[in-house]
This record gives sequence, structure tokens and C-alpha cells, in this order.
Amino acid sequence: MKLIIAIIKPERLEEVKDALYQAEVNLITVSEVMGHGRQKGTTEIYRGVKEMGNLLRKVRLEIAVNDNFVEHTINAIIKGGKTGEIGDGKIFVLDIEQCIRIRTGETGSKAIG
Repeated sequence: MKLIIAIIKPERLEEVKDALYQAEVNLITVSEVMGHGRQKGTTEIYRGVKEMGNLLRKVRLEIAVNDNFVEHTINAIIKGGKTGEIGDGKIFVLDIEQCIRIRTGETGSKAIG
């Protein structure tokens, strides 16, 4: 079991979600966050407004998947999120020690699916 965390441009969220759904990845958590990478100090356009400074609006996706869905999930995020420009984002893959579905008490891979 893995937790995939992706930081993407907000305007690419719909494309990433569509690519994830096509890859049969349906369980995601989305948060609005702020941060910067190498592009600090540059401008970025968000909803038609130019933003300057060192903290830019981003979207954080958290997706828990079983091991056989890791590559599909990563490929879908790249497909939907890539513009080829600085600031497209990052993907992090972490091990999940345990997962428990609260409603049923199921654990492990059964709780994720």
C-alpha cells in the first residue's frame, strides 16, 4: 500500500482528475495549499490574476492505492498535470503502514479498495 502525494497547479486539477478516473483511480483527497519550488520570485497567473512573491497557490492531492495501482496513478497525474512549464509540481510516494476503514473495520488492502 502506498500514499501518493502530488502538488500540482490549480488550473490542472480537472485534467488530473479526469486522467485519474480514466485510470480507474477514484479515491482522492484534494487540498488548496501554498508553496514554492525553484520558481520562487517569479510570477504565475492564477484565474487570470498575476501573482508575484515566494508563495504560490497549489493543489495537493493525496491518493492511497494498493501496490498494483501505483504506476497507473503516477502516469495519470503526469498526463493530466504536465504543461512543460516550471512549476508543474512534484509527486511523492510513501509507504502506508496500516489502513483501516472506519465503517467496517476492514484493514490493509481491503480498506483502500
